[in-house]
Amino acid sequence: MFGLKRFKNENGFNSGTTTLIAAGTKLTGDISFTGNLEIEGEVVGNVSAEGDKSRVRVLESGSVQGNIDVATIIVNGHVKGDLYASELVELAAKAVVEGNLNYNLIGIEKGAEVVGSFVYHSAESNITLFPADRDEVPADREEVPADRDEAV
Repeated sequence: MFGLKRFKNENGFNSGTTTLIAAGTKLTGDISFTGNLEIEGEVVGNVSAEGDKSRVRVLESGSVQGNIDVATIIVNGHVKGDLYASELVELAAKAVVEGNLNYNLIGIEKGAEVVGSFVYHSAESNITLFPADRDEVPADREEVPADRDEAV
């Protein structure tokens, strides 16, 4: 992760608890957590967390076989599954991801590998699109048939 600019996570760990799955440990089953999760071992199952302050790091020796659905996902190990990050995905130089990346903000170091698609999901906003940018007709405008004579 050295040299990769931190986006929203500039001071390192988020407040809250940190759970470590140490190297040499294999955990089979889904994980749901709050706070931070550090994976140095192997996880076979889905990883998820509630809230926009949760964070998971798959370290260089770590691997996950399953989907990860966490606000901030940092990978420097191997993930075989889809990533769903409402805040940020960071891929370090030794990251290997076999799955789709669903993200709001992304950072990728040279050397990271992705076998899958990148799917951008914008954050909720209060911006209203122009009618030409939408597929629908505004409720206050009615379509005029081409054969209708407007001069009455």
